[in-house]
Amino acid sequence: MKRLVILGGGESGVGTALLGKAKGFEVFVSDKGKIKDKYKDVLVKNEIEWEEAQHTESKILNADVVMKSPGIPDKAPLVKQLVENGVSVISEIEFAAQFTTATIVGITGSNGKTTTASLAYHILNQEINVGLAGNIGDSFAKQVLEDDFKNYVLEISSFQLDGVVDFNPDIAVITNITPDHLDRYNYNFEEYIASKFRIAMNQTKDDYLIYDADDDVLVDWLEKHPVQSKLLPFSLVKKIENGAYLDKENIKITIDNNQIIMPTKDLALEGKHNIKNAMAASTVAHLLKIRKQTIRESLENFQGVEHRLEHVLKINKVQYINDSKATNVNATYYALESMSAPTVWIVGGVDKGNGYQELYPFVNTKVKAIICLGVDNEKLLENFSNMVDVIVETQFMSEAVKIAYKIAEAGDNVLLSPACASFDLFENYEERGRQFKDAVRNL
Repeated sequence: MKRLVILGGGESGVGTALLGKAKGFEVFVSDKGKIKDKYKDVLVKNEIEWEEAQHTESKILNADVVMKSPGIPDKAPLVKQLVENGVSVISEIEFAAQFTTATIVGITGSNGKTTTASLAYHILNQEINVGLAGNIGDSFAKQVLEDDFKNYVLEISSFQLDGVVDFNPDIAVITNITPDHLDRYNYNFEEYIASKFRIAMNQTKDDYLIYDADDDVLVDWLEKHPVQSKLLPFSLVKKIENGAYLDKENIKITIDNNQIIMPTKDLALEGKHNIKNAMAASTVAHLLKIRKQTIRESLENFQGVEHRLEHVLKINKVQYINDSKATNVNATYYALESMSAPTVWIVGGVDKGNGYQELYPFVNTKVKAIICLGVDNEKLLENFSNMVDVIVETQFMSEAVKIAYKIAEAGDNVLLSPACASFDLFENYEERGRQFKDAVRNL
């Protein structure tokens, strides 16, 4: 009996434990922190051995295969030791994929991957049997065990891709690549790009890679490191023979001479970046033979993703917008770009080595006041204090929203788009977004 050790007792860890047990592995789950009660109950009920608040090396180093949670860096001493001992350390995506024959759509990128994955799933779900997993929703491994969908849309982070060996999606999507998480990649952008492109490394000529042809990082990388798969680029500015492009107000998608045309004026999501997300998701749907009418209707009625440019409430003609999911500068760039009214901007958190220069034009033209919400706001103050009349600091969401309420006038926007990670003041970006929404509702 092979021994499967799982590092991290969260959604992906517990899902993998269930699948591993069902497939005849001897399973042990180890978490350095506390395991949430809801996950503990599942482990106990399924008689899976586990530990928390420690890693017992004698029970881990004897593994045949280790699945580690994406949050644990490759540099962790225990992980290094396992690798040195020749133990295969993989991600949940790699482990679960070997137990399904489903068609897999894998979506990665620095920004837009959650929206693109949710949108693709929303379209496909109208006509075919499909699951949504990866970085989003229920664990992929658990779905493979319990639901056995015929198709999966997987949102995949670079950390998950670092742990793949044979994983090969039938359709891969790379939305874009901008500097993010560089703290995990030795502050080397090339390493981070290589990590994202692992999504296509096992693809064959029968598979597809959909990518943004306007992103120089992607285009240059593909020139230097060709892939086996068929390329289907999308673009807002170039005419694309095979793939998707914007022709005035219409998205045109051509695959093997079969063309569909989608008007953009009725897209539920606003902003140029969402036209790109719509192109990527529609190309996936077109490949999987979804009807044009279904694609069109789905693009028009898609509700968007929580914490991503989410319109919360209008109070005294001021629109409050929750973009807590903007954990890097590029995401906030899209948010500010799509603002069409004077904006009070709430920003800040854990800086991942951000450069804010690309935001200057928007801050100069659209932002009337900045509220810094972080433990250390020095860099924000350095960058922006000469650009706006009002810049204040706080460490409480409720206070940030009250200040915004005082500053904003009828017709303005109040935008939470932090451009940073949330871990200094919040558990995660979801908690940050929920606190914002609660504070707005309590005004």
